Amino acid sequence: MSAHVIVFGNEKGGAGKSTLAIHVACALLDAGRRVAILDLDLRQRSLGRFFENRAAWAQGNAVSLAQPAAPDMGDGVTLALADEATQMERFEQALAEARAVADYVCIDTPGGDTPITRAAHAAADQIVTPMNDSFVDFDMLGQVDPVTLEVKRPSMYAETVWEARKRRAMAGGKPIDWIVLSNRLAVAAARNRQRLDERVAALARRVGFRVGPGLRDRVIYRELFPFGLTVADLSADVRPVAVSLAHVAARQEMRGLMQALDLGAGTVPDAPT
Repeated sequence: MSAHVIVFGNEKGGAGKSTLAIHVACALLDAGRRVAILDLDLRQRSLGRFFENRAAWAQGNAVSLAQPAAPDMGDGVTLALADEATQMERFEQALAEARAVADYVCIDTPGGDTPITRAAHAAADQIVTPMNDSFVDFDMLGQVDPVTLEVKRPSMYAETVWEARKRRAMAGGKPIDWIVLSNRLAVAAARNRQRLDERVAALARRVGFRVGPGLRDRVIYRELFPFGLTVADLSADVRPVAVSLAHVAARQEMRGLMQALDLGAGTVPDAPT
């Protein structure tokens, strides 16, 4: 079977694409899946840097941690300044290499609309779009009436996904599964969230995406980044921070996320004692 390509996309920066890509990739790795990563955020490279940290931490602490394949696309800054033809050639070559060695290919995309980002979306089997608890984020998906707050029409990013789906259908491929995740939610419920959830549900029926849970705004998701670790990695041998009840709750969230993506809730082990 060919690799399952997961694209983490949203044209708005700061929505949590890299955080989700990191956690999904690690959960799959820790479950014994073969994973490849492509970091298309050529300047920032949060996904690539995370796994560099992971390799360095594992070596420095003499522990074994599963690593993804990471096809070389060359220097990110140089490639970001290259012409479109060069970028597309590097991307297509890297994607072919990733498909050849992995069960899952996780692709992190930058905020903004670029040719290489559109190519990644067209290659996706699954598009994962994180959205923060804000109408600012929703505006990338759909426009609302300023008086009634009713959804008027799909917005820029929804059109990008629509084009990717149309290209896939014209090529006779399997339909792209699109899921929008409510990400970085505050613990307390709010009237704004209820209004937002209602508009997301209405837009989902209109343009055809699924809605699922993302990750709450927890310190644990950020404090493990310098080590190249996630809550799915923590064990008796891998414990750079003290384990608390917050880790147990974070693992439950990870299980919910993997289940929503149809990647298996069992990919996230129980918290170490």
